[in-house]
Amino acid sequence: MSKLYLITGFLGAGKTTFLRNFIRLFAGQKIQLIVNEFGQEGVDGALLADLGAYLNEISGGSVFCSCRLDQFEKVLNESADLQADVILVEASGLSDPTGVRRLFAKTDRFSHIDYQGAVCLVDAVRFPKLYATARTCIKQLASSDVAVVNKVDRASAEQLKQTLDLIRGQRPDIAILQTTFGAVDASILDVLSRAQEAPQQDMPLTADVSLRKVMVSIAPTISPYELQKFIEMFAEYAFRIKGFIQTTEGLRLADCVGNVVNVTPCDGLNVPPERVGWLNVLSGAGMPVRKAVREACEWYQSYIIEIV
Repeated sequence: MSKLYLITGFLGAGKTTFLRNFIRLFAGQKIQLIVNEFGQEGVDGALLADLGAYLNEISGGSVFCSCRLDQFEKVLNESADLQADVILVEASGLSDPTGVRRLFAKTDRFSHIDYQGAVCLVDAVRFPKLYATARTCIKQLASSDVAVVNKVDRASAEQLKQTLDLIRGQRPDIAILQTTFGAVDASILDVLSRAQEAPQQDMPLTADVSLRKVMVSIAPTISPYELQKFIEMFAEYAFRIKGFIQTTEGLRLADCVGNVVNVTPCDGLNVPPERVGWLNVLSGAGMPVRKAVREACEWYQSYIIEIV
């Protein structure tokens, strides 16, 4: 099988420099490199062409959107013939990789791929501003297993603190590495491995004064599909969402960690009536979760009884 690693991060975070360092951790192995750029003309591919890897470039959009997903899946299927030991995917800085786990969970389609997790590159200087203005930053962080805070040598103490506080506010469970010039050592592979081994339902939550909680009371007239779509509208702004919700098709357990939303049947459970109908949303300080929840409620207002 081929071990696949995803590299994400907003424009200018240092993904290409990081990748040049990261690829050295796999010396002597056959490597396939898939570079995705949002523009029509690839640039990073040329910068990485000397690394000795089998290179594929996908330009003109994110590999996780419908316009390029088919091409991405085609390249992944063709990689079975290449029999690479390692596949490294550098995602576009504008990509929304929230569906990556579902994509590689399709073992019938990608049985040759062993997904090892995602690394999110963060610019220690620019991240606080980008986090407030670019939603893709939130989505990329929500989908990752390790946050590599880059360019810490250029950041002031205040900038670095703001960056770390924002990351921990959204993802108190995520491992954070600080670096300059994208330099990392083999310990990052151990961190990624541990993240994959830990059940997502058991991700640790930081119980401190920064914890924020929103509760939404939902009417039993909602369908499981609508419940799923409702939660997906604000999932990236929370680090845990959970609740027993009565739907038109029976009792469902809504359980979301990070960006992975699960709505599963649980009619056989003996759930106290007072616990049914409430969706609990946990987030960190600085996260606009209440605003995001209210916006989602506007779309599904016929099913919303109360927001607390």
